[in-house]
Amino acid sequence: MEDVRIVGKRVSLRNVKEADFKCLWSLKYGEVSPEWKKWDAPYFPLELVDFTTFIDKETKMKAFDEKIGAYSELLLEIDDQIIGSIVYYWEHQPSRWLEIGITIFDPTYWNGGYGTEALILYISYLFENIEIERVGLTTWSGNPRMMAVGEKAGMQIEGRMRKCRYHDGVYYDSIRMGLLREEWESNKSV
Repeated sequence: MEDVRIVGKRVSLRNVKEADFKCLWSLKYGEVSPEWKKWDAPYFPLELVDFTTFIDKETKMKAFDEKIGAYSELLLEIDDQIIGSIVYYWEHQPSRWLEIGITIFDPTYWNGGYGTEALILYISYLFENIEIERVGLTTWSGNPRMMAVGEKAGMQIEGRMRKCRYHDGVYYDSIRMGLLREEWESNKSV
C-alpha cells in the first residue's frame, strides 16, 4: 500500500511509520496522567503499555490497514512535528458503521483550529477511499471543544444519551455526532 500524505493549509496527515513508534508511544504513554486524557474519555482509565507491546499493537494495526486498503490511524503534524493522531474504527463493519476519533496530545495546539482542519481532511479521505454513507464521532458533554470541532467539520448531533458518563462525581451526557456523504458532498461544493 502506498504512503498516505494529506496536506492542508496548516496541518498534514500521514500514515504511521516504524520510525514514528518511539515518538508516538511517548506521546500516548509517556506520562501516567497526561493532560489530553482529561478530555479524551477520562472515565475510561488510560492503560499504560510498554514499548514492546505498543510496537506489537501498531504492527497488527498496519497489517489490518493494508488488508482493507485504507489507514485507520494517521498522524497529525505541523511542520513535520507529530502533535496528535486521528483514527477510524468500525462500530459495525458489516453494516458499514464507521466512527472516528482525534487526539491532539500537546495542549499548546488546542484551540488553534488544527483539530478542525485535520477532521475535515480525514473525513474527506474516508469518503473518497471507503464505501460508507456516514462518518460518526462519539464524545461526551464534558468536552465542548470536541463537540465544536465536530460541528465546524459539518457534523450534527444525532443522539444524546443523558447522564450516562460518570466522572469525578458528575454525570455527563454521551454525544453522538455524524455527517452523511450527501451532506459532505453538498458542503464541499460551497
